Amino acid sequence: MKIIELKETITASNDRDAEVLRDRLKRSKTLLINLMSSPGAGKTTLLERTIKDVKDGLKIGVIEADVDSDVDAVRLAELGITAVQAHTDGMCHMDAGMTETALTELGFEDHDLIFLENVGNLICPAEFDTGSGRNVMILSVPEGDDKPLKYPLMFTKSHVLLITKIDTMQVFDFDIGKCVSRARKLNPDIRVFPVSAKTGEGMDAWEEWLLDEIRAWQE
Repeated sequence: MKIIELKETITASNDRDAEVLRDRLKRSKTLLINLMSSPGAGKTTLLERTIKDVKDGLKIGVIEADVDSDVDAVRLAELGITAVQAHTDGMCHMDAGMTETALTELGFEDHDLIFLENVGNLICPAEFDTGSGRNVMILSVPEGDDKPLKYPLMFTKSHVLLITKIDTMQVFDFDIGKCVSRARKLNPDIRVFPVSAKTGEGMDAWEEWLLDEIRAWQE
């Protein structure tokens, strides 16, 4: 009897597709940010604040990936950016092929920056390369500082960790030092930005990093 490892076959094929897509994005000078988090971590609120702060002089688009609904896409489109809703029909992640379809619908070639707001969970999105230039994950203070211990792959695959809702630190038992230490044991190169989209605290550092990455991608 021969055993076929289907997951390995699927991910290897996706990885090849992702590299092709990433090359297309690089040639078009369009930076794709794959934004990942658990449900309720504040992805859309963070995107709203970020887009309002940096949109001057930039063509920005958003792909909203959800199992269903178009609530978030409608909300972000009101900011005057281009937005498309990608329904995954029950799938818990976006892969390179799905992302390419959404990018084509968006018309990515004339954009400087596109955010892919991936499906909300800390497992599946980390397993599939979307073709993004950078992976950014959100961990909100109410979720707890032990998440690097429970979901290591997400932290390993991400270039940036945004610790959000830091305005709630007095309410929740969250140790930023422990969280950052645990994340950097998994990924020594990960950049960490504690932020609050509500108060604006820490947003400048995150947005400066983002603008630097756009400039570097377009060189």
